[in-house]
Amino acid sequence: MTIASTPVSVPTALGTMPAHLWLPPAGRGPGIVLFQEIFGISAYIEKRAADLAQAGYVVLAPEFYWRLGESGVADGPDMLEQGVNLMQRFDWEAGVRDGLAAAGWLREHSAVTGRVGYVGFCFGGGLAFAVAAHSDPDALVSYYGSALPNLLDLAPQVTAPSLHHFGDEDAYIDRETVERIRAAVAGEQTEFYTYPEADHAFDNPDFVNHHPEASVIAWGLTVKFLAKHLPV
Repeated sequence: MTIASTPVSVPTALGTMPAHLWLPPAGRGPGIVLFQEIFGISAYIEKRAADLAQAGYVVLAPEFYWRLGESGVADGPDMLEQGVNLMQRFDWEAGVRDGLAAAGWLREHSAVTGRVGYVGFCFGGGLAFAVAAHSDPDALVSYYGSALPNLLDLAPQVTAPSLHHFGDEDAYIDRETVERIRAAVAGEQTEFYTYPEADHAFDNPDFVNHHPEASVIAWGLTVKFLAKHLPV
């Protein structure tokens, strides 16, 4: 049975950010802030949040587009165009502050047993990395973080154990750039994987770039990584 979410409100310096909270079957567990793709809180993000909750985590998915009056875009042929439009209007620095507020809110939640990690996809993979550079998460998972090429100066500030996934055929982040990212984030607690024939957003089954094999392998590695650094 799919775990349903509950709407919650996260206070920020400039207003209240809507968010969605999933509780695990046990009712308590480590926390995960889930950072959305450019599409916002989509059915795919909701599914991944429910998957993480089923694995034992308290999951918070903030609506990072709230300042734009949107929660996300509808699935359809123009979803990429709509998502890019929202991303271009997004206030990055305000978004980082919102991410910090979300992480702080989740750490204080009564259902969270201690550790808190970040998981981000695409746009959210880069945003999670930026938030991690200004906070102290217990783990970071970034799927093909689209902003990472421009955030590598923050790499020394990201001290949490981290896991990165990239497709070898990513149309937005070429192999040379992926290798530059790999070198910048390298460390004893960093895991870095690439997937042959996989494009950007390969984990999203509702997007044309979905690569089922890469998705299954990457998710298995993600669950294993989280179990190690955010044990339930």
